[in-house]
Amino acid sequence: MTSIRMNSRRVPHIALAALAANRPSAIIGALRSEADPVQRVLNQIGNEVGRISADMRNRVDAAQRRIGELETRNRDIEQALADGLRLGSRGGGSSESPGEMFVRSEAFKNFGGSAGRGVVTAVVQAITSASTSAGGMIAPDRRGEIVGQAKRRLTIRGLIAPGTTNSNSVNYVLQTTRTNNAAVVTEGSQKPESVYAWTEADAPVRTIAHWVPVSRQAMDDAPMLQSTIDGELRYGLSVKEEEELLLGSGAGQHIHGIIPQATAYETSRTGTGDTAFDTLAHAIAQSEVALLPATGIVMNNNDLESLKIIKDGDDRYIGGGPFGPPITTIWGRPVVGTPAMAAGEFLVGAFLDGAQIFDRLDAEVLVSSEDRDNFIKNMLTVRAEERLAMAVKRPAAFVHGAFPAGAGV
Repeated sequence: MTSIRMNSRRVPHIALAALAANRPSAIIGALRSEADPVQRVLNQIGNEVGRISADMRNRVDAAQRRIGELETRNRDIEQALADGLRLGSRGGGSSESPGEMFVRSEAFKNFGGSAGRGVVTAVVQAITSASTSAGGMIAPDRRGEIVGQAKRRLTIRGLIAPGTTNSNSVNYVLQTTRTNNAAVVTEGSQKPESVYAWTEADAPVRTIAHWVPVSRQAMDDAPMLQSTIDGELRYGLSVKEEEELLLGSGAGQHIHGIIPQATAYETSRTGTGDTAFDTLAHAIAQSEVALLPATGIVMNNNDLESLKIIKDGDDRYIGGGPFGPPITTIWGRPVVGTPAMAAGEFLVGAFLDGAQIFDRLDAEVLVSSEDRDNFIKNMLTVRAEERLAMAVKRPAAFVHGAFPAGAGV
């Protein structure tokens, strides 16, 4: 405000109220605005309200942005859930996901769709581990080992004397006659003549083999497959070998087995009421008479187990009963079970003295792509093979027969 200095002696005294009344309105308003404390308070309140309004607007804008982010996230989750459930339901059933069912529901539409605020409840299909729900998203706990079928215990080879050969046939001399006429004689008389005869016998080497086709990709991509196939093929050779050693007919390319050459059990030895144990004792005695004491017994697995429950006349178990050890010997001779032996039959023999195996080629497994059109098909042929011969040098060393009815097996 401009200050005016006046000479009090030249300017007459003028009342302040009159001067204020004659000044322009603008000047009067300015003076009142600055001088009125009520107006200042009102101005301050207005400024504060303005600041609060701006802050509220900022907070509202931030809340709206957050709501928009949550809506976007919800839509992404619903889409991901729908895509995953569709993958699990491709094998059949409805492909509509729970998220899609919720969005399609009347409750969601009445709520206002994605623009609505608050909580909305709608009944949708429950998410389960079924293939038509979330099952496709559950990864199985896959184990690396291969669970194969059961394998039987192989027992016959272990009873027979082992041997090897470098030829395709094993020839040996077999004595066929022994007539001993040795006797005491008087001086000067003719001595008695004994008779002996031999013949040449032959045990040809036979081949047991089989094979399986395998793709190159499977062999390369499955680390355990090669060893599994190797084990399965070798086991197959052993099973067939055991059958041939016991039952081979000798015709064609078959091995001449033990049972076709064994001595028949003398049924006249069987007494009334004999058990299976009694029958085996008679067969052992028969081998003793033949001067070839038995060293082992072979039975069918089921028959061997049946021996455990044979009882005496007082209903007591002959063996160890349910708490006794398994049957491994009978009459002091080792006993083994094999499915190759027919049920109800037995074989008692001097296995080490009566027969011998001659291995020409131990079991081997070879892999080759040079087979038919394997090369152009990227296939492999896996072959297992063994060669052996068996000579039953003393057929009388083996006694083969059947258990009588009611023997307990």
